Amino acid sequence: MWFKPALSVVVATAVPDLVLLAVGRLDLVMYTMAGSLCALYGHNLPYARRARAVAGVVVAMVIGLATALVAASLTGSTAVLIAVGALLAAAQKALCDATRIGPPGPVIFTFVTSAALFAPQRLDQVPGHLALTLAAGAVAWLVTAGPALVRREGPERRATARALDAAAAYLADPGHRTRHAAAAAVHGAWQTLLAAGRPTPVRRALERLVVHAEAALAAGGPDAPSPVAVPASDRLRAWARQTRARGPVPTPPPAPGTSEELFGVDAERAARRGGSRRDSRRALLRSLAPGSPLLPIGARALIGCALAGYLSQAAGVGRPYWAIVTAASLYQANVTLSWNRALQRTLGNLLGVLVFAAVLPVSRTGPLALIGFCLFFGFAAEALITRNYWLGSVAVTPMALLVLEFGGTHPAGELIGDRVLDTVIGAAAGLLAAMLVTNRRAGGRLEKALAATDLARAHAVHALAAPQTTPAALDAARRRLTGSLVELREADDTAAGEWWQRALPREQVLAAEQAGHRTLAATATRRGSIARAPENGAV
Repeated sequence: MWFKPALSVVVATAVPDLVLLAVGRLDLVMYTMAGSLCALYGHNLPYARRARAVAGVVVAMVIGLATALVAASLTGSTAVLIAVGALLAAAQKALCDATRIGPPGPVIFTFVTSAALFAPQRLDQVPGHLALTLAAGAVAWLVTAGPALVRREGPERRATARALDAAAAYLADPGHRTRHAAAAAVHGAWQTLLAAGRPTPVRRALERLVVHAEAALAAGGPDAPSPVAVPASDRLRAWARQTRARGPVPTPPPAPGTSEELFGVDAERAARRGGSRRDSRRALLRSLAPGSPLLPIGARALIGCALAGYLSQAAGVGRPYWAIVTAASLYQANVTLSWNRALQRTLGNLLGVLVFAAVLPVSRTGPLALIGFCLFFGFAAEALITRNYWLGSVAVTPMALLVLEFGGTHPAGELIGDRVLDTVIGAAAGLLAAMLVTNRRAGGRLEKALAATDLARAHAVHALAAPQTTPAALDAARRRLTGSLVELREADDTAAGEWWQRALPREQVLAAEQAGHRTLAATATRRGSIARAPENGAV
């Protein structure tokens, strides 16, 4: 689905750009682009949840832009504006991580608000500019939610296909890495199906396909307690191809050891409808509460962005917003990932400056050429960045620089020189902050995830041992254990990439994962024996 976000942002950007071109106000493109970029979010979510998520993104974008525009209109002090930009970047990072909105995360918000801080602004202009952002955001919302009218279950089909492919990879090459990837994909598919809304015949077929992926996960490794017949990996891949395609969803037979009825899915869906929003709010508050492992990452963003901005100002850059954006873009889950991102970002930006220098003369031949280049680089950035970050950065840089041309031409040498200087300063300051602000809470998150996994496994073992257990109870216990194992692996990877950590319980994590997957396999076997019991009794 790499092309979907790319095409979405092209359409969402082209509509307001062409309207502004028709009325002769291309100088307002920066404000419509703030709303258009909201079309990048939510593409991994089912349409019902996507509509709410993108609406929330548009509101958050308007609030952040309003803060930046009001600050820009009230003060001309670069030092004050840098402080506001750093605070906004830290808040955007913390909120995006807490809500798990997914890619592109806080970078788009920071790019828009930091650029707006250093744009000429009067207080009486702010309402009109925000109205343009809101209007473009409405177009972005229509672009992202509109495909539901054509292919209602598209996101669910893609999530199911990913689970089938991951399960097939695990069958072909059983191992720790492929097992975790399969468990994460299966868990993600269930989360997508449970969030999709009321069941339809297509969603029922998708649920049965996910059950087959679960059966493969239970039976494909050496830890399975007993052999269970599962479809071969090539059969799973064939189902994945059919599921992704536009034709009908394959209708598989019941998974080995199961019946036609999908126990527990409807009950869990009903339970989520009753308390999902309340639980989401509580989870968000916990993520931002004192002691949260997300807060040190936010502190890194605050310190790194402020340091980058002030160093850039000291180096003579008049509008150091790109230094702030560069620093903000580095912060990943841990120091190791941030270091990798810094290298890729720096390389991509420096090469992107060369691309900008090559296309600038052609872009100045007319407004249509400028719009065309912006749309092209916008598409290229989103098409490439999920595959290779530095290649995506090569396209992002000329697009960001070309946006400045809508407000008037600038000396090419000044633009290029400032961008190179801001990139180097932003990357260096961002990494320095990542090293100075340690995240020892990552170890605490790992310990909590380990305890949650042990508790979920104990719950599953209790369900297995109960003489009158039901398939619905086993299903609920299995999904809870799968979710805890996915969280445990994520917490372990995050903590392993941080420096200055206390000793991590690596052996306990490995033992918990092995025991957890054995228990998952046992629940699949027990579930099958319960499902077969009525058939045996009938004979």
